[in-house]
Formats: sequence, C-alpha cells, structure tokens
Amino acid sequence: MSPGKITSGKLKRFMKVSIWSDVRCPFCYIGKKKFEDALEKFSNKDEVEIVWKSFQLDPSLKTDTHTSMLDYFVKTKGVSEEQAMQMFSGATKMAEETGIAMNIQKGILANSFNAHRLIQFAKTRGLGNEVKEALFKIHFEEGKNIDDISILTEVAVSIGLDAEEVKQVLKSDDFAYEVKQDEMEARNIGVRGVPFFVFDDKYAISGAQPVEAFLQTLEKVWEENKSELKISEGDSCSSEGNCD
Repeated sequence: MSPGKITSGKLKRFMKVSIWSDVRCPFCYIGKKKFEDALEKFSNKDEVEIVWKSFQLDPSLKTDTHTSMLDYFVKTKGVSEEQAMQMFSGATKMAEETGIAMNIQKGILANSFNAHRLIQFAKTRGLGNEVKEALFKIHFEEGKNIDDISILTEVAVSIGLDAEEVKQVLKSDDFAYEVKQDEMEARNIGVRGVPFFVFDDKYAISGAQPVEAFLQTLEKVWEENKSELKISEGDSCSSEGNCD
C-alpha cells in the first residue's frame, strides 16, 4: 500500500519507516522489539508501513561453523573470555527486558548476505517482517547458521514461503542487487551503524533507543504530516449539494 490510496471513499495516509539492520547485530534485534512495543502504543499503527533495509556489519566475514561468537570476539577484540562475557552481558540484559532470551556467545559465526537476500525475497511476498524475526531468533536464541541454505529454507517455509522457490533464489544471485542497493543508500544518507530508523525521510533514530523515543517520533511525524496536508482546490460539489 502506498500514500494516497483511496479506501472506501476515504483518503488514507501512511507513514513509512525504513529500518536498516543486520541479522548479526544483537542491538538490531533489541531495537526491533522496542520499536514494535512503541508501535503497539501508537494510535495510528495500522497506517505505518515498515520497510526492512539490508546492511552488513562485515561483508567480508567468512562463515565458520566451528567458531562461536565468543571465540570470534575474543580474537578480533583482543580481550579475555571473561572480558568478552562482561561485554555480552549488557546486551543480554537489555534483551531480557524486551522478552528476548539472547545467547550471543553461542551464536555461529556466519556471513549474513544470503539471509539478507532471503529477506529481500520475502518482502516481495509481504513476509519481510516475519522472516526478519525468524532469522533473529535462530541466530541469537537457537545458535543456528544463518548462511546455510537448508536452514534458511526451513525458516522460510516456517513463515509460509515455498521451499522450492526459496532454494532457487538462494542457489542463484537473485536479490543480490537489492541488498547492495540498500547498502549504497545507507552510505549515501550517512548510516554508520545499525539499527537505523528513518521516519518518512524526515527524522532518524540510531540504535536501540527507549520505547518512548520511538513513540515520540512516530507521533511527531504523524502530527507534522497532518499539518502539511495541502488540498488543491478545483471544481467540486459540496456536502450541501452545491456544484460549481
């Protein structure tokens, strides 16, 4: 659905929220939950269109099923396991507050490019949000490989996509262009980290902000849109039946 669609004789207005995120990013998962909590409190939630945008934290990352996120973090950051666990604890605690049973340290080190291609495909079937949620869950809660075609296919089928279609997409280069276009758009608007939320191309929120911050921005943009709605007058008939 797009802005200006006529439904039952009434002009419907929609707010678009574009969200850049990576399936590998714990704060993207947390940010998604916080945004959804804000949306539930927003009185016009049914008129908000969510557009998921691809962003890879590390496009060059090589999938390694024998390396856990803990091992990878220790190696790349040059810290001890104890220090790494302390760093993970902050995100884990924040996740618990949003209802996520996050287990970052046991996550499998995997490149997210194919997962992003799956999300792009799911968007064409109206299931972008569903597959995004499912991928976050298997990566951060179940410790599954988000770069494995068989696992990605299982995820896709679980949210209603066709297995053969998904396999065909993942075994080809389909939707690679869309992923790269999103990443180029992110660079053009100055996105340096994710999650990154853009409201009607007017306001942006970076990071997993509090629910109140998302709600305030939703309400602000909605009110501004109302005040900016301009009507071009032309020949018409009034409700009193006068036509001129």
